[in-house]
Amino acid sequence: QVQLVESGGGLVQAGASLGLSCAASGSTFSTYTMAWFRQAPGKERDFVTAVTWTGGTYYADSVKGRFTISRDNAKNTVYLQMNSLKPEDTAAYYCAASSARRYGANWYAQEYEYAYWGQGTQVTVSS
Repeated sequence: QVQLVESGGGLVQAGASLGLSCAASGSTFSTYTMAWFRQAPGKERDFVTAVTWTGGTYYADSVKGRFTISRDNAKNTVYLQMNSLKPEDTAAYYCAASSARRYGANWYAQEYEYAYWGQGTQVTVSS
């Protein structure tokens, strides 16, 4: 069982930067693929970025070049650094953990691959 707690959300202006953190419980954090998803009001939850247990990183096209995911296995924490924020980045951001071992295309972007989810943290970007 893994418990995830996100922090770092808030209200910022367009063009600003914001960092999110997700602290995980348990001793097997390094074996999980960690991801961030986001859900805007009235929309489905979408994949943002993931970092695999081997350290590979993947990004949605909409955030590529602006967002950076990283993990610190010693601290059981995954981070999301968001730069050049846009109003369309406004959403609730969710941290997720997957123990799956997959090698197919885009498996890391599928919600059903993640068994553990945080409660979410709100990011609001004003124009």
